[in-house]
Amino acid sequence: MDIAYYPGCSLKASSALYDVQSRRVFEGLGIYLKEIPDWNCCGATSAGKVDDFLAMAMPARNLGIAEATGLAEMVIPCSACYSRTLVAQNRLEKDPVLKDTINAELSRKVGGGIKVSSILEVLLTAVASGDVAKSIRVDKKTLKGFKPACYYGCLQTRFPEAVPVPDDVENPQGMEKVLKALGIQALDWSYKTDCCGASAAVTDADASDALMARIMKDAVARGANCFVVTCPMCQLNLDAYQDRLGPKHGIRERLPVYFITEILGLAMGMGVEELQIDRHLTDATTLLKELELI
Repeated sequence: MDIAYYPGCSLKASSALYDVQSRRVFEGLGIYLKEIPDWNCCGATSAGKVDDFLAMAMPARNLGIAEATGLAEMVIPCSACYSRTLVAQNRLEKDPVLKDTINAELSRKVGGGIKVSSILEVLLTAVASGDVAKSIRVDKKTLKGFKPACYYGCLQTRFPEAVPVPDDVENPQGMEKVLKALGIQALDWSYKTDCCGASAAVTDADASDALMARIMKDAVARGANCFVVTCPMCQLNLDAYQDRLGPKHGIRERLPVYFITEILGLAMGMGVEELQIDRHLTDATTLLKELELI
């Protein structure tokens, strides 16, 4: 099955490993990601703060490109990109004047005929079809050694307006369902939708570190031995700053922060180098050695 694919800026820069993993894992599930040509930045958090029109126009251009492929669905792994694109699509459907104004400047028009999906939506379809279960190549007893805290962050669950999302935004369960299909029981915990500080990790380190410390402390208290995430910003923050925030907040433990695609790839029998797990900033291979996955 072919599906349109919008990687966004993060997956081509700081989270390039997520792009590699997504392509390989989806191919292992029989899903072929077709990157849309000549895509642009979705605007992320910046456009909405500067110009409301651009905040709609930037993702709208990508929607037009995606629709021009003729594919019925587009997957967006990045939580920020997913949120901006889904909100733009929803806004344009409700505001035909805005839609016509933006379309007047686009060579590939937005019609509204493509489904915008998060990475979890596509993976959950593969779980329901049995394709995930069929792809497992390692002993499920080994995978049971993972005790993950599934961390969604805020962009996957908080939207500036009502949009059609398939999960419970207060207590999302998408990652838990995917992991359950692999024989992994995720922990129940209280901070799965808390903010990690996002870009404040650079502009206001103390505030961001305090937010991440709350997340870390609760995960450790619940007995987690890792985090599992889908958002590249959340993964980068929790992965990069544990050594900085730990001493300030009395946290001795260090937890690997895995993308959901890494856990899936390992279950499919893919190696650490193939998935680029060895590129993490907080060691992510020691736990895998302890579980005899490598």
